[in-house]
Amino acid sequence: MEIVQLLAKARESGATVIGITNAADGALAREAQIPLVIPVAMDHAISVNTYTTLALTAGILAGSVVGSFDAALAASLSRSIAEAGRAIPGWQQQLENSAWPAPRSTSYFLARGSSLGSAQEARLMWEEGVKSPATAMGTASFRHGPQEIVAKDVRFGMWIDGAKMREQDLAVARDLRELGARVMLIGQRLPDDAGDLVFQIPAIASEWQFLIDIIPAQLAAERLARLSGVDPDTFRLCSFVVEEESGLLPKHASKEKP
Repeated sequence: MEIVQLLAKARESGATVIGITNAADGALAREAQIPLVIPVAMDHAISVNTYTTLALTAGILAGSVVGSFDAALAASLSRSIAEAGRAIPGWQQQLENSAWPAPRSTSYFLARGSSLGSAQEARLMWEEGVKSPATAMGTASFRHGPQEIVAKDVRFGMWIDGAKMREQDLAVARDLRELGARVMLIGQRLPDDAGDLVFQIPAIASEWQFLIDIIPAQLAAERLARLSGVDPDTFRLCSFVVEEESGLLPKHASKEKP
Protein backbone atom coordinates (compact mmCIF):
# COMPACT_ATOMS: atom_id res chain seq x y z
CA MET A 1 0.00 0.00 0.00
CA GLU A 2 2.73 2.47 0.96
CA ILE A 3 4.74 1.78 -2.22
CA VAL A 4 1.67 2.16 -4.43
CA GLN A 5 0.88 5.53 -2.87
CA LEU A 6 4.49 6.66 -3.12
CA LEU A 7 4.57 5.75 -6.82
CA ALA A 8 1.59 8.02 -7.41
CA LYS A 9 3.40 10.90 -5.69
CA ALA A 10 6.54 10.20 -7.73
CA ARG A 11 4.53 10.39 -10.96
CA GLU A 12 2.99 13.69 -9.91
CA SER A 13 6.37 15.20 -9.06
CA GLY A 14 8.09 13.95 -12.21
CA ALA A 15 10.71 12.00 -10.24
CA THR A 16 12.56 9.09 -11.82
CA VAL A 17 11.89 5.83 -9.97
CA ILE A 18 14.39 2.97 -9.80
CA GLY A 19 12.38 -0.02 -8.62
CA ILE A 20 14.18 -2.88 -6.83
CA THR A 21 11.79 -5.79 -6.49
CA ASN A 22 11.42 -9.54 -6.92
CA ALA A 23 7.82 -9.24 -8.14
CA ALA A 24 7.92 -8.84 -11.91
CA ASP A 25 4.17 -8.23 -12.08
CA GLY A 26 4.02 -5.87 -9.08
CA ALA A 27 3.21 -2.18 -9.16
CA LEU A 28 6.82 -1.17 -8.53
CA ALA A 29 8.17 -3.16 -11.48
CA ARG A 30 5.38 -1.94 -13.76
CA GLU A 31 5.61 1.75 -12.92
CA ALA A 32 9.32 2.31 -12.29
CA GLN A 33 11.21 3.93 -15.14
CA ILE A 34 14.17 1.68 -14.27
CA PRO A 35 12.93 -1.64 -12.84
CA LEU A 36 15.54 -3.99 -11.38
CA VAL A 37 13.72 -7.31 -11.02
CA ILE A 38 15.64 -9.82 -8.91
CA PRO A 39 15.09 -13.51 -9.78
CA VAL A 40 14.41 -14.78 -6.27
CA ALA A 41 11.20 -16.46 -5.10
CA MET A 42 8.81 -14.79 -2.69
CA ASP A 43 9.34 -15.71 0.95
CA HIS A 44 6.52 -17.75 2.44
CA ALA A 45 6.08 -15.27 5.27
CA ILE A 46 8.97 -13.33 6.81
CA SER A 47 11.37 -11.65 4.38
CA VAL A 48 14.57 -13.71 4.52
CA ASN A 49 15.62 -14.33 0.90
CA THR A 50 14.20 -10.99 -0.18
CA TYR A 51 15.90 -9.07 2.62
CA THR A 52 19.37 -10.16 1.54
CA THR A 53 18.89 -10.10 -2.23
CA LEU A 54 17.22 -6.70 -2.37
CA ALA A 55 19.81 -5.21 0.00
CA LEU A 56 22.57 -6.71 -2.18
CA THR A 57 21.03 -5.17 -5.30
CA ALA A 58 20.78 -1.76 -3.66
CA GLY A 59 24.43 -2.04 -2.59
CA ILE A 60 25.57 -3.01 -6.08
CA LEU A 61 23.58 -0.11 -7.55
CA ALA A 62 25.16 2.37 -5.13
CA GLY A 63 28.65 0.95 -5.68
CA SER A 64 28.22 1.09 -9.45
CA VAL A 65 27.14 4.73 -9.30
CA VAL A 66 30.32 5.76 -7.47
CA GLY A 67 32.57 3.35 -9.37
CA SER A 68 33.50 1.11 -6.45
CA PHE A 69 31.85 -2.11 -7.66
CA ASP A 70 33.86 -4.23 -10.06
CA ALA A 71 34.44 -7.85 -11.07
CA ALA A 72 37.05 -8.41 -8.35
CA LEU A 73 34.66 -7.27 -5.62
CA ALA A 74 31.85 -9.36 -7.10
CA ALA A 75 34.07 -12.46 -7.04
CA SER A 76 35.12 -11.74 -3.45
CA LEU A 77 31.52 -11.36 -2.28
CA SER A 78 30.53 -14.57 -4.07
CA ARG A 79 33.27 -16.46 -2.21
CA SER A 80 32.18 -15.04 1.14
CA ILE A 81 28.54 -15.94 0.51
CA ALA A 82 29.51 -19.50 -0.48
CA GLU A 83 31.62 -19.85 2.68
CA ALA A 84 28.69 -18.61 4.77
CA GLY A 85 26.50 -21.26 3.20
CA ARG A 86 28.97 -23.96 4.20
CA ALA A 87 29.07 -22.58 7.75
CA ILE A 88 25.30 -22.90 8.31
CA PRO A 89 25.30 -26.50 9.67
CA GLY A 90 27.93 -25.55 12.24
CA TRP A 91 25.97 -22.45 13.26
CA GLN A 92 22.84 -24.57 13.66
CA GLN A 93 24.76 -26.95 15.92
CA GLN A 94 25.96 -24.01 18.01
CA LEU A 95 22.35 -22.95 18.51
CA GLU A 96 21.31 -26.48 19.47
CA ASN A 97 23.94 -26.50 22.20
CA SER A 98 23.46 -22.94 23.45
CA ALA A 99 21.29 -21.58 26.25
CA TRP A 100 21.17 -18.14 24.60
CA PRO A 101 17.83 -18.76 22.80
CA ALA A 102 15.31 -18.61 25.64
CA PRO A 103 11.52 -18.42 25.22
CA ARG A 104 9.82 -15.32 26.65
CA SER A 105 13.15 -13.55 27.15
CA THR A 106 13.71 -9.82 26.67
CA SER A 107 15.76 -9.25 23.50
CA TYR A 108 17.86 -6.27 22.40
CA PHE A 109 19.81 -6.10 19.14
CA LEU A 110 22.76 -3.71 18.79
CA ALA A 111 24.96 -2.88 15.80
CA ARG A 112 26.85 -0.23 13.88
CA GLY A 113 27.29 0.70 10.22
CA SER A 114 25.77 -1.57 7.60
CA SER A 115 25.02 -4.20 10.26
CA LEU A 116 22.43 -1.88 11.79
CA GLY A 117 20.12 -3.13 9.04
CA SER A 118 20.77 -6.69 10.24
CA ALA A 119 19.83 -5.67 13.80
CA GLN A 120 16.57 -4.13 12.57
CA GLU A 121 15.80 -7.20 10.47
CA ALA A 122 16.47 -9.42 13.50
CA ARG A 123 14.01 -7.36 15.55
CA LEU A 124 11.38 -7.88 12.87
CA MET A 125 12.06 -11.62 12.73
CA TRP A 126 11.60 -11.83 16.52
CA GLU A 127 8.30 -9.97 16.23
CA GLU A 128 6.96 -11.80 13.17
CA GLY A 129 8.53 -15.23 13.56
CA VAL A 130 9.06 -15.75 17.27
CA LYS A 131 5.95 -13.65 18.09
CA SER A 132 7.99 -11.95 20.81
CA PRO A 133 8.72 -8.24 21.45
CA ALA A 134 12.24 -7.06 20.66
CA THR A 135 14.21 -3.82 20.29
CA ALA A 136 16.99 -2.82 17.90
CA MET A 137 19.23 0.25 17.88
CA GLY A 138 22.75 1.48 17.31
CA THR A 139 25.27 0.33 19.90
CA ALA A 140 26.21 3.95 20.56
CA SER A 141 22.57 4.88 21.12
CA PHE A 142 22.18 2.06 23.61
CA ARG A 143 25.06 3.45 25.69
CA HIS A 144 23.21 6.75 26.13
CA GLY A 145 20.34 5.75 28.41
CA PRO A 146 18.64 2.44 27.49
CA GLN A 147 21.46 0.58 29.26
CA GLU A 148 19.42 0.98 32.45
CA ILE A 149 17.32 -2.00 31.31
CA VAL A 150 20.25 -4.40 31.67
CA ALA A 151 19.38 -7.17 34.08
CA LYS A 152 20.09 -10.84 34.67
CA ASP A 153 19.30 -13.05 31.69
CA VAL A 154 18.27 -10.24 29.30
CA ARG A 155 19.32 -11.41 25.82
CA PHE A 156 21.52 -9.21 23.63
CA GLY A 157 22.41 -9.84 20.01
CA MET A 158 25.41 -7.72 18.95
CA TRP A 159 27.04 -7.28 15.56
CA ILE A 160 30.74 -6.39 15.64
CA ASP A 161 31.84 -4.36 12.63
CA GLY A 162 34.68 -5.70 10.53
CA ALA A 163 36.77 -2.55 10.95
CA LYS A 164 35.24 0.14 13.19
CA MET A 165 34.84 0.42 16.98
CA ARG A 166 35.60 -3.25 17.51
CA GLU A 167 37.37 -3.00 20.87
CA GLN A 168 34.78 -0.56 22.18
CA ASP A 169 31.91 -2.85 21.24
CA LEU A 170 33.64 -5.95 22.61
CA ALA A 171 33.99 -4.00 25.86
CA VAL A 172 30.22 -3.40 25.82
CA ALA A 173 29.69 -7.15 25.41
CA ARG A 174 32.00 -7.88 28.34
CA ASP A 175 30.20 -5.42 30.58
CA LEU A 176 26.78 -6.78 29.61
CA ARG A 177 27.87 -10.27 30.59
CA GLU A 178 29.38 -9.01 33.84
CA LEU A 179 25.97 -7.49 34.64
CA GLY A 180 24.31 -10.88 34.11
CA ALA A 181 22.97 -10.49 30.56
CA ARG A 182 23.45 -13.18 27.90
CA VAL A 183 25.22 -12.01 24.73
CA MET A 184 25.20 -13.39 21.19
CA LEU A 185 28.01 -11.94 19.04
CA ILE A 186 28.14 -11.98 15.24
CA GLY A 187 31.18 -10.80 13.31
CA GLN A 188 34.61 -11.49 11.88
CA ARG A 189 37.71 -12.53 13.83
CA LEU A 190 35.97 -12.57 17.21
CA PRO A 191 37.49 -14.06 20.38
CA ASP A 192 35.70 -17.36 20.99
CA ASP A 193 35.05 -16.42 24.62
CA ALA A 194 33.75 -12.90 23.90
CA GLY A 195 30.10 -13.91 24.21
CA ASP A 196 27.77 -16.64 25.41
CA LEU A 197 27.18 -17.51 21.75
CA VAL A 198 29.76 -16.40 19.16
CA PHE A 199 29.21 -16.68 15.41
CA GLN A 200 32.35 -16.32 13.34
CA ILE A 201 31.40 -15.18 9.84
CA PRO A 202 33.73 -15.55 6.83
CA ALA A 203 36.07 -12.73 5.84
CA ILE A 204 34.25 -10.04 3.88
CA ALA A 205 34.70 -6.32 3.26
CA SER A 206 33.35 -4.47 6.29
CA GLU A 207 30.86 -2.39 4.32
CA TRP A 208 29.39 -5.57 2.81
CA GLN A 209 29.27 -7.60 6.02
CA PHE A 210 25.48 -7.18 6.19
CA LEU A 211 25.14 -9.70 3.34
CA ILE A 212 26.10 -12.62 5.56
CA ASP A 213 25.95 -11.41 9.16
CA ILE A 214 22.14 -11.63 9.07
CA ILE A 215 22.23 -15.41 8.55
CA PRO A 216 23.09 -16.45 12.15
CA ALA A 217 20.25 -14.21 13.38
CA GLN A 218 17.85 -15.84 10.93
CA LEU A 219 18.87 -19.26 12.24
CA ALA A 220 18.53 -18.06 15.84
CA ALA A 221 15.01 -16.76 15.17
CA GLU A 222 13.97 -20.11 13.71
CA ARG A 223 15.49 -22.00 16.65
CA LEU A 224 13.82 -19.78 19.24
CA ALA A 225 10.46 -20.02 17.48
CA ARG A 226 10.61 -23.81 17.70
CA LEU A 227 11.61 -23.65 21.37
CA SER A 228 8.70 -21.27 21.97
CA GLY A 229 6.21 -23.60 20.30
CA VAL A 230 5.25 -21.18 17.52
CA ASP A 231 5.36 -21.50 13.72
CA PRO A 232 7.76 -18.92 12.25
CA ASP A 233 6.33 -19.49 8.77
CA THR A 234 2.76 -18.49 9.56
CA PHE A 235 1.32 -15.07 10.36
CA ARG A 236 -1.42 -14.87 12.98
CA LEU A 237 -2.42 -11.30 12.19
CA CYS A 238 -0.39 -9.81 9.35
CA SER A 239 -1.77 -9.90 5.82
CA PHE A 240 0.46 -11.37 3.12
CA VAL A 241 -0.16 -8.14 1.20
CA VAL A 242 -1.26 -4.99 3.05
CA GLU A 243 -3.98 -3.39 0.97
CA GLU A 244 -5.32 -0.69 3.29
CA GLU A 245 -4.14 1.60 6.07
CA SER A 246 -7.02 1.20 8.52
CA GLY A 247 -6.81 -1.14 11.50
CA LEU A 248 -5.02 -4.45 11.88
CA LEU A 249 -7.60 -7.09 11.08
CA PRO A 250 -9.10 -7.63 7.62
CA LYS A 251 -12.74 -6.64 8.01
CA HIS A 252 -14.02 -7.60 4.58
CA ALA A 253 -11.46 -10.00 3.15
CA SER A 254 -11.26 -13.74 3.58
CA LYS A 255 -9.05 -14.91 6.44
CA GLU A 256 -7.40 -17.45 4.12
CA LYS A 257 -3.74 -16.67 3.36
CA PRO A 258 -2.49 -16.88 -0.23
